[in-house]
Parts: sequence; C-alpha cells; structure tokens
Amino acid sequence: MDKRPIGVFDSGVGGLTVVKQIIKTLPHENIIYFGDTARLPYGTKSKKTVTKFSKQIVRFLLTKEVKAVIIACNTASSNSLEELRQTFDIPIFGVIVPGVEEALLSTKNKKVGIIGTASTIRSKAYETLLAQADSTIEVYAKPCPLFVSLVEEGWTENDVARLTAQNYLKELVEKGIDSLVLGCTHYPLLKRCIGETVGSDIKLVDPAKATARMVKTFLYEHGLLQQGENISQKSFYISDDTDTFSTMCKKALKKEYIPEIIDIESY
Repeated sequence: MDKRPIGVFDSGVGGLTVVKQIIKTLPHENIIYFGDTARLPYGTKSKKTVTKFSKQIVRFLLTKEVKAVIIACNTASSNSLEELRQTFDIPIFGVIVPGVEEALLSTKNKKVGIIGTASTIRSKAYETLLAQADSTIEVYAKPCPLFVSLVEEGWTENDVARLTAQNYLKELVEKGIDSLVLGCTHYPLLKRCIGETVGSDIKLVDPAKATARMVKTFLYEHGLLQQGENISQKSFYISDDTDTFSTMCKKALKKEYIPEIIDIESY
C-alpha cells in the first residue's frame, strides 16, 4: 500500500471528468490535480509546445511526491506521452489506449467515430491504434475545437452548444457509426448535448472510465494501491484564476473545491 497521491493534469477543467472516474474506481486514493487554465487550449498548439508545457506540469506534480501521473488530456496524451515516459522515472498514463480498448468493445458494426481537438485528430493516434487492433474497422475522425471553449465557458446545454454539436456531428452520423469516442476530456461535460445530437443508437465512449480501471490494475499489481477506510485527500491547482473551474468542479464532482493558483512557468 502506498499513501502517496496520484497526479492528474489537463489543459483546463476537462480533466475533472477523469478525476470523477478515479474517485469512483479508486475511492481511497489521494489526488493532486493541475489544470493549465492560463495556457489553454492545447489543441491548437504544436507538439513541441504541448510537450514543453506537459514537462513543466510533471515537474510540478513531482514536487507533491506523486506515485503516478495521469495525463487527463487527449492532446497531451497523443503528442507527449512517450517523451514524458522517457524523461521521468515515474509511471505515466495517457487516455488514448484506454479509449481505443473501450471503442473496440463498444462497436458492433465496426464503424467508429472519433472527435477531439485539432491536434489530437491530426496526430491520428486513435486511428493508428484501432487499425493495429482490427484492420477491418472504419474510423471517421472529426476535429471539434469549439467544444473545449464551450465547456470552459460553462456553455454545455444551451442553444449555442446544441447548434455547434449539430454542425460538427452531422457527417459522422451520416457515416453510420455505432460508437463515438469522446477524444477530449472536456467532451464528457457535453455528453447530454452530444448524445441528444447523435441519437440513442450511437454509443458514446468515454476513455476516462477505462483509464481509471487501467490505473487501478497497475497500482494493485505493483503494490501501490491505497486501500482501507481512509478519507482521501484531493488538492487542486490551476495556472490562472477562472470562475469556470468552480462551476465545472460542481458539475463534474458534485462538490466545490477551492484551487490554488501557481506559476507553472517556474517549473
């Protein structure tokens, strides 16, 4: 058993959806969360920049003596995971592989849609791994960059969100997909809006659930799992003050937490 916390980071508030699943799956684990609210969105930035930001964040999390790091950001997972693993001597998990595994279990007609930031879609990370697992699967990918801004604004169920979803997702529905991977951790906060847009015949795949299960298995197998009746501690950090954090924290976690602002550029 290891009482050290799990570190989780994202470009903003979207990673709170991953924290939600960690709390459900690993209720006794302590959590340190960092949201890079000053520098979002990551999805429009270069691989070099995203990797630079991600390294700074991992260095910060290491000062909190975390035992593992979860990249709760598809953009950073698809662009920076391997370099982070090569740089830091600590278990680091992304959300792409768990999302692929969940999509493989979900699809019946082997037509899978992927939505994400421009950077995630450009990386073709999901398509590559799905093709390696099953070459007969048809993958249709669509960048949906405005979804991140909508979530960060707290506009998850208004007319603007619904019209944006209709515009982005119409062509994927027309392709006949039966599963849609929410390839950005912000997107589960738009789950109701997206679900209403694509209809009940299309299953929404949230990589956060599979990620939490993968991390639990790893911690258990390596003797790092925190067990018992202890009340877990959760600490939240952001790089710039934002009212959206409080709003989305209550929406995702059903509880308000007060984040501490840090200068991430100093790491």
